[in-house]
Amino acid sequence: MFDKILIANRGEIALRILRACREMGIQTVAVHSTADNDAMHVRLADEAVCIGPPPAKDSYLSVSAILSAATIAGVDAIHPGYGFLSENADFAAMVEEHKLKFIGPSPDHIRLMGDKIAAKKALSEAGIPVVPGSDGPLKDAEDARAQADTIGYPVLIKATHGGGGRGMKVVEDSSAVGEAFDLTTAEAEAAFGSGELYMEKFLARPRHIEVQVLADNYGAVVHLGERDCSLQRRHQKLIEEAPSPALNQMERQSIGDRVIGAVKKLGYRSVGTMEFLYEDGEFCFIEMNTRLQVEHPVTEMICGLDLVREMIRISAGAPLGFGQSEVRFSGHAIECRIAAENPDTFTPSPGRVDDYHAPGGLGVRVDSGLFSGYTVPPYYDSLIAKLIVHGANRNECLMRLRRALGEYVIDGLDTIIPLHQRLMNEADFVDGNYDIHWLQKFVDKEKT
Repeated sequence: MFDKILIANRGEIALRILRACREMGIQTVAVHSTADNDAMHVRLADEAVCIGPPPAKDSYLSVSAILSAATIAGVDAIHPGYGFLSENADFAAMVEEHKLKFIGPSPDHIRLMGDKIAAKKALSEAGIPVVPGSDGPLKDAEDARAQADTIGYPVLIKATHGGGGRGMKVVEDSSAVGEAFDLTTAEAEAAFGSGELYMEKFLARPRHIEVQVLADNYGAVVHLGERDCSLQRRHQKLIEEAPSPALNQMERQSIGDRVIGAVKKLGYRSVGTMEFLYEDGEFCFIEMNTRLQVEHPVTEMICGLDLVREMIRISAGAPLGFGQSEVRFSGHAIECRIAAENPDTFTPSPGRVDDYHAPGGLGVRVDSGLFSGYTVPPYYDSLIAKLIVHGANRNECLMRLRRALGEYVIDGLDTIIPLHQRLMNEADFVDGNYDIHWLQKFVDKEKT
């Protein structure tokens, strides 16, 4: 097992990884920008190394700074968390070139799944159904128009190397293709360094269903059930739950078995998440995330496994130690992402936390680095906490979540807690009757 791990991230996920390491008896090294000098993960780590000024490109995205910190601190491995460099294949390769372990999949698998066209092809060949779309990258706007005319409108133009809900545009008819192609190309180049695009059929009322997998270095693979991540605003997830209220047991088992088969065929290792659009009983693969997901706690709550611990064990060469028949699911879990944003306009609201009180009680978990007196910096993602609640069933989970949201106090800045409270009383959400377009329509309706 590793003696010391560097955590190449910040905020709640850095603290989450630190806690897992502490429970495993592994020393931790926190890296941080000058904006995070006072952050909780920096305070609690065994060692801390400042790697640069506030802009992410000069600190958390600086490969040379992170590798230098790892060398100076004498670590055995690096855990990237999510975001930043977590799905950067070149970074993973450089970590290994420095004789360190990258806690995650191989650079080759990160690279393969980072190319959305190649990923769809590979998964299709492995027996996974995919969303109808272009067979390769779009050459230009005219090619995009021809492909869309064949696929049928509406279509979705997407960045080949995209992710996180960026680099995609819905096109309703032929007249809008040219403008959408140009805008998406520019956004993709700015966000991902590549303007290459592809196209998919835009489904009318799908749900976003993702399947969590774990795979070791010896061919053992298990799935840990599905998560329903359909409540999204502008392709950004807001609420996630497990299991999905939309699936029956037969569908659940079928997609789980297919995912296991595909992962084995790929020879994949570590955690991974296959994301699907689900409509009218059919699953269509959209992408695979080769990292720990923001929403991983809902899976942990229903299956009783520590995904970060399992990632570390796998990277250290340990076998899984359990098979699919030993994975036990219990109850229902829901996660609310808490962002420092105005709950009506979604304008970022960084600033000082004057008073902080996290909810507690049976089945309530809060993943956050907040504390009274902490200043949320303006330089990074607005996610500041995750409230995760578990219950014996979905109804108990909802009742507990309403109670927990009412207890949550974060004074001094705006948060989207009031929006979550409104959503908890919406009949469609309570009934589990929603799709990936539902939340945006709800938000737009509230503005009128």
